[in-house]
Amino acid sequence: PWPVMIVLIGGIAWIASRNWKIVGGTILTLLLIGYFDMWSDAMKTIAMIFVGTVVSIVVGIPIGIVMARSDGFQRMVNPILDVMQTMPSFVYLIPVVMLLGIGKVPGLIAVVIYAIPPMIRLTNLGIRLVDKDVLEAADAFGSSSWQRLRNVQIPLALPTIMAGINQTIMMALAMVVIASMIGVQGLGQPVLRSVNGQFFSLGLFNGLAIVGIAIIFDRVSQAYGKRLQKHQEVVHG
Repeated sequence: PWPVMIVLIGGIAWIASRNWKIVGGTILTLLLIGYFDMWSDAMKTIAMIFVGTVVSIVVGIPIGIVMARSDGFQRMVNPILDVMQTMPSFVYLIPVVMLLGIGKVPGLIAVVIYAIPPMIRLTNLGIRLVDKDVLEAADAFGSSSWQRLRNVQIPLALPTIMAGINQTIMMALAMVVIASMIGVQGLGQPVLRSVNGQFFSLGLFNGLAIVGIAIIFDRVSQAYGKRLQKHQEVVHG
């Protein structure tokens, strides 16, 4: 129900950002989406983006960490990431549809494959950019490899990792619209219908709803990243 979801999403925005402007903008955007009768499609799109982003983060960060710790693994994975990032987004749909047909699950797999490269690359980059002098100091204090990663490298690489999460969210949102071609429901379906039938207003309003959702995810994730960084600075001095 829309009142429950507005309160829930507004609460998440407040917990993440502690900024009333962001919370107010989030609630206003959701109310406008509901007012123009796009609520059901918007919820399906948000659910797909959320799940796709979570899966990309859970899979991408460990791969990025392993790449940062192993030059050989990085050399092996980089060409794969190059192919994933340069291949046209429509091409991702072909093998997924051939193997799994059409529907939500194939669409989610296509979203994850398309959105995960920035998460992997920026995690790897952030950890590699940590100052060697800081790592030597951590080693001098007797930190184990896991303690150095958890207490030094990840906190210092956090801004870069959060940038990766932000890029992953934006790419997931873009792919959700394209995945409407294989039956993924959400705001992409009306956009696809408007292109086929030349319905200008339908495409415009649903496109603006997608922009609104993208701004919500972007502002909330950036605000949470800044808060997390400030907390790390206080904890680690």
